[in-house]
Amino acid sequence: MLPKGYNYKMPPEWAKHKCTFMEWPIKEALWPEPFEEILPAFADVANTIAEFEPVYLIAKPDVAKQALEFCSPKVKVVEFEHDDSWIRDNGPTFVVNPEGKVAGINWIFNAWGGKYPCENDNLVAPKILDYIGVPRFDVPIVMEGGSIHVDGEGTLLTTEECLLNKNRNPHISREEIEDTLKQYLGVEKFIWLRKGLYGDDTDGHVDNVACFAKPGIIIMQTCSNPNDPNYEISRENIETLKKSTDAKGRRFEIVQIEQPPAAYYEDTHLTLSYLNFYFVNGGIILPVFGGECSETDKAAESTLAKVFPDRKIAKVNGIKLVRGGGNVHCLTQQMPEGTAFK
Repeated sequence: MLPKGYNYKMPPEWAKHKCTFMEWPIKEALWPEPFEEILPAFADVANTIAEFEPVYLIAKPDVAKQALEFCSPKVKVVEFEHDDSWIRDNGPTFVVNPEGKVAGINWIFNAWGGKYPCENDNLVAPKILDYIGVPRFDVPIVMEGGSIHVDGEGTLLTTEECLLNKNRNPHISREEIEDTLKQYLGVEKFIWLRKGLYGDDTDGHVDNVACFAKPGIIIMQTCSNPNDPNYEISRENIETLKKSTDAKGRRFEIVQIEQPPAAYYEDTHLTLSYLNFYFVNGGIILPVFGGECSETDKAAESTLAKVFPDRKIAKVNGIKLVRGGGNVHCLTQQMPEGTAFK
């Protein structure tokens, strides 16, 4: 029987967490140099989250000691082999049933369309679920956690650019993808944005462009510069949302956050996004970028503080992390409150 038959559903990210999972960076993952600058930036994210909830940090055995040296004693290091640090995409997606029992969804992970080595990363989710003693559902499609958001009431938000990309599931139709996600995540209604951010190495993950703040409210990163390639992308996405309703038939309230100014590392255009923030228990971990982005940093923080008045906004420096192609949300995976660890 599939998860839907057991009444499992994917909860929204703001639901209470039991813990957060992360993966310690490794040099072999081809982070832009100098790699040594990535480690304290990453540790700052783990340590900041650990002030709100438990953190389980997956580390390759040969660098586990390094992870312990950089991270707070509140961060528990667990030794597993892995290829990269983007556990949002290679880790499990969790679902919960009405009795509070938690299960894990194990997607096939092919490193964003075969872009990088991923043999070990494709085994991370099963290893985590075995480690914590949570039942597993294996799904016969390629998916990444960063490509979807849910509102907890039946609505799923995603992009055509990613889920319909031929480098993921070339022989599966949109309707078949929807049916699969309905069965495994317990969702009913799909909101398909056409594209994600310009230059995003993930092929348009939705977690850089839009997310649910609560049912009926979507936060979207927008662009007011007509000469920026994200200008038309954000305009089209807003129009899509204005014409859409959620699973309960509600029209969306759209909260806009202006994107940071364009930034580059050497010759690489960086995918800067404030929407790559992460919900924690009682707070939000927000990547900021400093320098020419200081004004939009403050505006993003102010907007999120108004949308989430009961949450503490904890800022981390995301400018070095984004060299690797993602940020705080990409580096984290939440486990919802429910069945205890074995």
